[in-house]
Amino acid sequence: MRNDSDQDRSGGEHGRPPHSPPLLPIEARRAAAWCAAGLLVAAVVAVGVWLCVELSAAVTPVLLALLGSALLGPLYRRLVAMHLNRSLAAGLTCAVLMIVVGGAGYIVISALVDTGDQIIASLKDAASDLTKHFGVAGNSLSDLATNAKTLVTKFGSSAASGLLAGVSIVGQFIAAAVLALLLTFFFLRDSDKAVRALHDWAPGNSAPRMEGMARRGFQSIEGFMRGTTFIALIDAICITVGLLILDVPGALGLGALVFVGAYIPYLGAFISGAVAILVAFADRGLVIALWALGVVLAVQVLEGHVLQPMIQSRTVQMHPAVVMLAITAGASVAGILGMLLSVPLTAAVSGVLHELRKHYAAGSDTDASEPDDTGPDGSASVPASS
Repeated sequence: MRNDSDQDRSGGEHGRPPHSPPLLPIEARRAAAWCAAGLLVAAVVAVGVWLCVELSAAVTPVLLALLGSALLGPLYRRLVAMHLNRSLAAGLTCAVLMIVVGGAGYIVISALVDTGDQIIASLKDAASDLTKHFGVAGNSLSDLATNAKTLVTKFGSSAASGLLAGVSIVGQFIAAAVLALLLTFFFLRDSDKAVRALHDWAPGNSAPRMEGMARRGFQSIEGFMRGTTFIALIDAICITVGLLILDVPGALGLGALVFVGAYIPYLGAFISGAVAILVAFADRGLVIALWALGVVLAVQVLEGHVLQPMIQSRTVQMHPAVVMLAITAGASVAGILGMLLSVPLTAAVSGVLHELRKHYAAGSDTDASEPDDTGPDGSASVPASS
C-alpha cells in the first residue's frame, strides 16, 4: 500500500518525459569542446610568450646555450668517448665554441664594416637607375639605403655621445654572452643529471616517453644547427667566389651577408641574394647583374636539391609555410633575434609532436606495459630517435 507522497512522486514522474532532449546537438557540443581546448592552449602559449619576453634577459642566454650545445654536442660526446673527464670535455667544447663563434663573428663583422659603405653606395646607384624605369620602387630603395646609412651614423654618434647608454648596452651583451657560455658548459656536462631529474619528476611511468620526446626535440635542434651552418658556409663560399670572378665590389661583405642570412630560411637567402644582384647591377651593369642572378640561382638550386636532402635530417624538414609563419612570429616578438631563434625552436616542437604522434599511433598502453623500457637500475633505456 503506497502513501500519498509515493503517489505524488509517481504522478510527477509520469508527467515528465523520461529522456529530455539535450539543448545542443552532439556536433555542436564537440565543436564547443574543441574551441575551449584551443582557447586554453592559446592562453597558455600567450602567457608563456609573455613570460619569455618579460624575462628575456634570462631566457635569451638559455636559448643561445641550447643552440651552442646542439651545435657542438657531437664534439663533446666524442671527447667523452675518448675517456676525458666530463668537465674537461665540456670546457674544451666551450673553448672551441668561443673560437668558432668569435672567429666567424669577427670575419663577418669586419667584412661588412669594410665593404658596408661600398655596398650602400652601390644600392643607392642601383636605386637611381631603377628610378628611371620603375619610379616609386627605385625611390623606395634609395630611401631604404639612405635610412640605413643614417641609422648607422646615428647609432655611432649616439654610442659616442651617450657613453653611459653605450656602456650599458655593451655590458648587457657581455653579461648575456658569458651567461650563455656558462650555461653551455653546464648543459653539456650535466646532461645525464638532467635525464635522471626528468625520471624523478615524471609522473607515473611516463618517464621513458618524456625522455624520448626530449631527445627527439634536442636532436631536431642539433640537425638544424649543424645542417644550417654547413649549408650557410657552402652558400657563402660559392656566392663569394662567383662575385669575385664577376669582379663585383664588396664581394666579401656580400658573402658574409649570405652566411648570416642563411640562418633565416627562405627570407634571408632572398634578401642577401637580392642585395648582391643590385650591387652587381649598379657597378657592373645589366649583363653582370644577370650573371650574378645566375650565380645566386645556381647556389639556391644546389642547396635545395643537393645540400638540403644530403645534410639536413628528416626530423628538421618542415613545410615552407610553417617556417615563414615561425619567422614572422619570431620577428613580431623579438625582432631579428626572434627570427634567428624561431626556426630551431619550431624544429624542436615539430620533433616533439612527431614523437607524440608516433606514441599515440602505436598505443600508449603498449608502451606503458613493456618491461624492457627500463634497465635494472630503474633508468630509461629509450634509444635516441634518428
